[in-house]
Amino acid sequence: MNAVISTDSLCRAFNGRLAVDTLNLTVEPGTFYGFLGPNGAGKSTTIKMLTGLLAPTSGSIRVLGCDMLDSKQSLEAKRQVGVIPENLALFDNLTATDYLTFIGRIHGLGRDEIRKRSSELLSLLSLDRETKKLTIDYSHGMRKKLSLAAALLSNPKLLFLDEPFEGVDAVASLVIRDLLLQFTQRGATVFLTSHVLEIVQRLCTHVGVIVGGKLVLQNSMQTILESGSLETKFIEVAGKENRSTATLDWLDSTETAERSRMPDHRDANAGPVTIETDNSNDGDAVP
Repeated sequence: MNAVISTDSLCRAFNGRLAVDTLNLTVEPGTFYGFLGPNGAGKSTTIKMLTGLLAPTSGSIRVLGCDMLDSKQSLEAKRQVGVIPENLALFDNLTATDYLTFIGRIHGLGRDEIRKRSSELLSLLSLDRETKKLTIDYSHGMRKKLSLAAALLSNPKLLFLDEPFEGVDAVASLVIRDLLLQFTQRGATVFLTSHVLEIVQRLCTHVGVIVGGKLVLQNSMQTILESGSLETKFIEVAGKENRSTATLDWLDSTETAERSRMPDHRDANAGPVTIETDNSNDGDAVP
């Protein structure tokens, strides 16, 4: 069976610095793939290349059997893909219904089908009472949910989700998790980035870890959990170099305790404390 996503020596440089370095990625059909890494590791850059938003410096990309460096094949792949991008990319001056109608028309859906699917998605994601509000007035969590609705609207074969649970409340998070599990159970594929390892461990069937632009781990979740938790494995491959002991000298418990016992010598009737300043400089306020 052909891989849904495959890259060969994929690289992307910015100002001579490699943000993604010889990435060899393989994602099979029906996989719930968790793509993990520290901040700045190259996750979002990778997703932008996989979805055709950013051209690689070198290497090759195939998505759903299509060469993403060929404009015609890339367009064919995009027709079968849903995306929650890093910046959500909503149109601020449209309502949720208008935005989903626009997305549906881009994918060639009929108006009746768009109306039906939009109504179901907005209701499921608890956005059905906000259909007249412009998206510019949405909270971050609401914008995240609308972006997911847009990604699912065309019933794609592949979903790219960049931090889909960020800013989403616990109830909505549970609904989204159930939706995504249903999506993969019918044979579709999810490619997810998240910093919430507990969610990744619960949902994903496979994991890849990128550090400094390099893929340092790619394996099934079952294999990873044989030697402990996902968090343990992630820290082992990604956190050793950057991990330090969390101490602050000024939070020393002994010193803090002594300060808390020091008497307050201010007169209770003296009023608020004021700071004397030199007013000879009135024209130039000191920041």
